[in-house]
Amino acid sequence: MGDNVEIGVYSLHKALAIAESLELDLVEISPNASPPVCKILEYKKFLYEQKKREKALKAKTSKIILKEIRFGPQTDEHDYEFKKKHAEKFLKEGAKLKAFVFFKGRSIVFKEQGQILLLRLAQDLEELGKVEQMPILEGKKMSILISPKKK
Repeated sequence: MGDNVEIGVYSLHKALAIAESLELDLVEISPNASPPVCKILEYKKFLYEQKKREKALKAKTSKIILKEIRFGPQTDEHDYEFKKKHAEKFLKEGAKLKAFVFFKGRSIVFKEQGQILLLRLAQDLEELGKVEQMPILEGKKMSILISPKKK
């Protein structure tokens, strides 16, 4: 600021008078403190700095990405390997993986095969991710959730 205003405890009226004389605003920083903490500054600049800080914090938080892989109850070996490679790639990128077996028509009688397939996938991806949810049958879909291991 450059002006010689002493830092200290002022009454509300005196603080407002100082702010007006400097052509700045009196901004309440923490209203719950006793006495409340205020600063004399430019309010628009204060809002800008606050938004900038919130944006920086938001950018640092990690976003959870969920990738899905679909199998049939009688998926052959080549298709399984192909989809397993995609699953490995997703887990290496840090995304959660939801693998599911979709039962069409009467194929629901092969639900044991679907469960075996999902458990086999979980076992094959054991070093890259951990099982967050064991295979669950929801209607005509059996799914498993695998999250990546922390590095």
